[in-house]
This record gives sequence, C-alpha cells and structure tokens, in this order.
Amino acid sequence: MTQHSMYDVVILGCGPAGIQAAIHASRKKAGVLLLGRMNKSNLFWAHVENFLGMFKTSGEDMLKTGLAQAESFGAELMEEDALSISHEKRCFEIETESGRKLCARSLILATGTTRNKLGVPGEKELLGRGVSYCVDCDGGFFRGEVVAVVGGQSAAVSGALTLLHLAESVHLICESLDVSPVLQDKLRESGVSLHEGVTVKAITGDSKVEGLTLSDGTSLPVAGVFIEQGAKGVLELASTLGLTLDESMKYIQTDKAQATSVPGVFAAGDICGPPLQMAKAVGEGCVAGTMAATYAKNLKLAQEGGAEE
Repeated sequence: MTQHSMYDVVILGCGPAGIQAAIHASRKKAGVLLLGRMNKSNLFWAHVENFLGMFKTSGEDMLKTGLAQAESFGAELMEEDALSISHEKRCFEIETESGRKLCARSLILATGTTRNKLGVPGEKELLGRGVSYCVDCDGGFFRGEVVAVVGGQSAAVSGALTLLHLAESVHLICESLDVSPVLQDKLRESGVSLHEGVTVKAITGDSKVEGLTLSDGTSLPVAGVFIEQGAKGVLELASTLGLTLDESMKYIQTDKAQATSVPGVFAAGDICGPPLQMAKAVGEGCVAGTMAATYAKNLKLAQEGGAEE
C-alpha cells in the first residue's frame, strides 16, 4: 500500500456506509483511505434479502465486492482502528493502533453505533455511578482510583493506557486480545494488569461500583468499570472533535449533506441514527463520500491559493 502523509478523505469504518462513501469519493478523484476491518461490521455476518436488486446474498460477499469496487477507483484500505483524532490547523490528524499518523482534509465517520453491553448484574443499576462506556468522557472522574476496562479490542486497550495517567491502577479484562502487534506490545510493557481468558460475571456495589466478579471466581475491588468493546464509538468521537449529538445523545447529528457540526467532518450509516438498515447506510455513504471529496478539493484549492499569495 502506498503511504501518503495527507489524504483528501479518510473514512473510519469499513461497513456499507464507509465502503459506499469510499466508492463515491474516489470516483471524484479524491485521495481516499478506509480505516477499519470489514469483519467488524454487523453486515459481514448477515444475509441480505431486502436490498434493491438482491433476493438473497451474504453481507460478506457484498462488502468484499464493494471494497474491490472502491479499490478499483483508487481507494486504499488500512485494516486498523483509529485511536485518536485531533483537528490541526490544516488537517485532521489521526493516529492508528499501530502508531501511524495520518492527515486528512476531510473525515467521514461510519463506525456504526455498536455499544456491546455485558448484560451482567449491576451494569444497568450502576450506570453513571461507576459504570461507563466512554474512557475519554469519564476517565477524569476516577483520578487516583482503581479502575477496570472490559474488552479486548482497540478501544479497550487504548482506554486502559489512557487511564494509566489518571488512575492509581488499571485492570484490563478480556477473553482474548484482538489488536495490532504494536498496540499489544504497548499494553504488555505498560503498568496495566491484564486478565486474559476471563469474563465479567457481575458488577458489585450498592450505591456505586465497588468491585467485579470474574468468571474464574476472582473478586476484583474497583471504583469504576469502563465497558469498551470494539473500536472508538460515537461518544468518544464526539467528545474528541466537539461534534453535536442528537437529543438521545446516542447518534451524531448531520444535515442533508451528511455534514456534522464540525466543518470537514461528515457521518453516515448507523452512527447517524435509525432506521439501522443497510439501504439507509448506503444512501448516506453516497452523499457523505461525494460531499467530503468536494469539501477536500475546495479546501486544497484555498490552501494552495493562500500559499501563493
């Protein structure tokens, strides 16, 4: 894969919205990078029979065909998650789980909204009283405390590493690690206590979180537990970039051009709210890809014009 320091459009998410956005953005001759793993998309494991022109097909086949289309128009794929995003003067800077730093003139968020709950006793009852789904949002409330992060993917590992700078000690609980070798090495070399091969059976405490019960019978005293399963979710992205959410605080608010409240940032698919259907995701991906490519081209012209003055 050819490496570039600057892309016109970087798309977070490799599901139907993200791939469709990549197809339309790259057809407008924009430099496009897709970040993500398609097997993390819900569609990958589904069968489709309610999409125009399709009686029944596998989501995996649709995504693989769509990716081949996007790549045929020049889009690139990097099978990594984004760990951090910042808005610099001339671009959005993205750091991936392997430590690569990328620049984008425009961003498309198409990561879906999956917030996998544990479904264990105490999770619902202690939400907001020690149970959180967002390290970036709530980590600061646990300075000097003992905390746990649950999950084995990039959001959990990066969250645990972040909490090391805030908490007294950090536990990471997962059945198995599913991150890049670079991020896995960072974790194992850090001060995070890794509990691999176990699950959380209960979150304990009366008026606030006091501990966890693990599947191997261990009782782990903690003041907070962060459930971070998957890649960076809508709450983390919104808090980092200052995006406006809808009234439910679950979805990113966009206009008819799929533009968010932050210039240069677009969103498409389930991250924008229901109906959580592939047809909607594809349509929004089409609009987001087209508008993001146009925004990036106009920004590039303005920057080049300014440089010549």
